[in-house]
Formats: sequence, C-alpha cells, structure tokens
Amino acid sequence: MSTTPGTDRLAANAMGTKDLVFTVLAALAPLTLIVAVAPLHFLKGGAAVPGGYLVAGGVMALFAVGFMTMSRYVRNAGAFYATIARGLGKPMGSGAATLAMLAYNGLQISTYGALGLYGADSFEKYTGTSLPWWVFALVAIVLVAWLGFLGIHTSAKILGVLLVLEIAVLVVMAGYVIAKGGAGETSFTSFSPETVLTPSNAAMFALVFGAFMGFESTAIFSEEARGGIRTVRRATYTAVAFIAVFYAFITWTIVHAIGAGGVGAAAEQDTAGLVTGIFDRYTTGPITSVMEILLLTSAFAALLALHNAANRYMFALGREGLVPAALGRTHPRRRSPHVAGAVQSLLATVVIVAWAVFGLDPYLELLLWGSAIGFLGIIALWALCCLAVISFLRRKAPESGLWRSLIAPGLSFAALCLILGLAIANVSLLTGAGTATNAVLLGLLVIAFAAGIAAAGSLRSRDPRRYSKLAETNFDEAADEPAVPAGRT
Repeated sequence: MSTTPGTDRLAANAMGTKDLVFTVLAALAPLTLIVAVAPLHFLKGGAAVPGGYLVAGGVMALFAVGFMTMSRYVRNAGAFYATIARGLGKPMGSGAATLAMLAYNGLQISTYGALGLYGADSFEKYTGTSLPWWVFALVAIVLVAWLGFLGIHTSAKILGVLLVLEIAVLVVMAGYVIAKGGAGETSFTSFSPETVLTPSNAAMFALVFGAFMGFESTAIFSEEARGGIRTVRRATYTAVAFIAVFYAFITWTIVHAIGAGGVGAAAEQDTAGLVTGIFDRYTTGPITSVMEILLLTSAFAALLALHNAANRYMFALGREGLVPAALGRTHPRRRSPHVAGAVQSLLATVVIVAWAVFGLDPYLELLLWGSAIGFLGIIALWALCCLAVISFLRRKAPESGLWRSLIAPGLSFAALCLILGLAIANVSLLTGAGTATNAVLLGLLVIAFAAGIAAAGSLRSRDPRRYSKLAETNFDEAADEPAVPAGRT
C-alpha cells in the first residue's frame, strides 16, 4: 500500500546523495574507529589488516548488489524489517525489526560511553577540573535529541562538517607518515593474498567487518531521499567503496609507520596508544591536540547518525502497529519522528543513569557490550537480508537477472554466515567479558528476535486485517528509473 500524507510521513526529498553518504559514514565514526578500534584489529591480524578491509569491502559490495536491487521494490524506513518480511514472511520480518531495534540502540547508547570518556579526559586536560564521564554523556543526549527533533536535513549538514574534519585529520597523519618515510621500508605485503587470506587471520576478519556496520542505513532513509532509489543506490556504493579504500589506506600508513613485521607486536605492547603514538611521533603537537578534540566530535557524529537510524526503526514499527502507534507519528512541521526520537533518548538516559548509579565501567561494560550486541545483530540481519533478496527477487522480479537475484546475494550470504560464526566464536574479543556475560548478551539477541516473531503472531490473532498489511508501506518507484532489463547489472 502507499502511505497517505499526514502524521505518519517523514520529510520527502530531504536528502541528496551527499547527505546520505555523510550520514552513513558519520555513523561509522572513522576517527574513533582508527584510533580506538583498529589497534585491536592489528593485534589479531598484524600487517594483514589493510587487505582485510578490502576483502570485507568486496563482500559488502556483493551484499549491496542484491540489497539495492531489492530496494527498488521495498522503500521503507524499516529497511531490514521490510526487506526480510517481503522475502521470508511477516513473522521473520517482525523478528528482524526487533533485532534491528536492539542492535541500533545497542550501538547508539554504548557510544555515549566513548563520548563520556573522551569528554572527561579532554575537559580535565584543558581545564584541570575533573568531572564524571556521565555528565558529558547526559549533555550529549540532550544535544542529540534536539538535533534529531529538528529533522534529518539539519542533522545531515552537521554530520557533513564533522565527518570532513575527522577524515581530514587522518589524511594529515597519513601525509606526515608518507613524507617522513615511515619506518624506513615501503612494503605492500599488507595486500598480498598470502598475507591476508590465511586461517590465522580468522579473528581479524571477525572484527574488521564491524567497520561497515551501518552502511546499509542508506535504505533506512530511503523515504527521505531525493531522487528515489537512484540516490540510495549511489550513496550505498559510494559508502562501501569509501569505507574499504579509505580504511585500507589509513591502516596501511600505520603499518608503514611501524613496519610490517612489527605492527602486531606494537599493538600487543600498547593497544590503546598505538595510533595516538603515531600522531605524537610523526605529526606536530597542535595536530595531536586537534585529533583529541575531533575524537569527541567523531563520537558525537556517530551518536547523532545512529539516533536517527534507531528512531526510524521505532517509527516504522509504530506505523505498522507492531509497537505503540504513537511511535509512528511525525512532527507536523519538522516531519521528524519526534515521538520515537524522544523514546530513544529517554532509553539512553535511563541506561546512562543506571551505569552512573551502579558505578559500571563506561568502556568495558557499556561501549564493548553494546557494540558487540550491535555488531552481532547487524551481521545476522545482513545474512537474513541475503536470503530474503534471493527469495523475493527469484519469485517476484526474475527480470532483475541471475547476478542480482541469486549469485551476488548468495555469495555474500555464504561469506556473512562464515563471519557471523567467527564473530560468535571470538565473542570475548568483542565484549572483553567472560562466558556468563557473553551468554547473556547473545541471549538478548535471540530473545529480541523471538519477541518480534511473537508480536507478529499476536497481531495476526488480534487484527488479521492489519497483519495482512505488514511491510506493505511503500512508495511508488515507477517514476524513479526504468525497469531493469533481464540479465543487466
């Protein structure tokens, strides 16, 4: 069905390709990933990390082929939900929706732990005054909630500026390393198959796919995209290509700065300070100071982008009737999902206050745990999407061609199942926790998925007419582009 103008509509034509790309990349927080997460990748993969990003990029490009073809037929703010419901059935779609809500909220809320730590450290360094981390986290919640309320157009502008700044400081670091000759040897062994594609790098591959978490959110904003599926498709492929190439380049400069033979040992010796040490050694003092400040803005940009993604899932489910209908309302003037945004911000506030009251660690017990929930949940959703794409396109749109409807999504499904298995086997690397905690975190993912299936079953019993319309909210794409000829890619 098509939605009717009113309080259940997001702002149409609010985002172009650039806005979508900036929003997606900001959610990935490039500077935060390189400084705070990539050292763990080096710890497990050594010099193979740059090549690992390219391999992961190839898998995600295959995923995007099917996902973007499916997006021609499914244009809905609940991207995973709508895709999986159309391909694998409404109960599976509902399960995917609740799993996606848990995953995106886990990623978003846990990032307040990182921002709180960066904020407290920077504030003490520059003012000499010590404040608890949760003060900065609560201030960030208010700012994120306000910007989310103002609408996606305002958010996209801010995200674009912050993203450019954090990318710029990484490029400056890379320029200094290359200009100074690095560790004295220029080696491209990081990209050789013999270095990258070895069984010993299994744990590394379980981690590097996390660099792509959130790239699929281009489809979440498809209702607000200007130019329809063509804009979404361009933004998705641009985001995948940028993530793979940029991260491969920046991590290669880190290998170049330390030496291919020593980067793994250096990461083991000082995991947290690996990248900041390169800034200190190769760049000037002011650049390092700017980098430290930009870590704050990087985390903030990720919070804002993930907030917008998470509240659109809540909005989509509210509009469908799987959660309270109030969540499916938009502001009459801003066209932002303001009720869902307020609920998401309230949930974040409750978690931060609970962590503060019980004295829990914002890094080990918030950032790592929440990120692990998000990472595992999204990989599982990627894999389910591949199956849904194959099922839907082979039945409903065979004219899309064998490559788009079977080969590309089939290959990505196999690769993603392998990565999911590796991630679960190495879950302690993601969480930094013991067996009991890991079991609870994995159990939450299963419970969320099962709860979504149960919600669909309950709706089918209570309101069969509404159940029959689940995942049918869509927008007419006929004017966006001509049909794809059979066999064309």
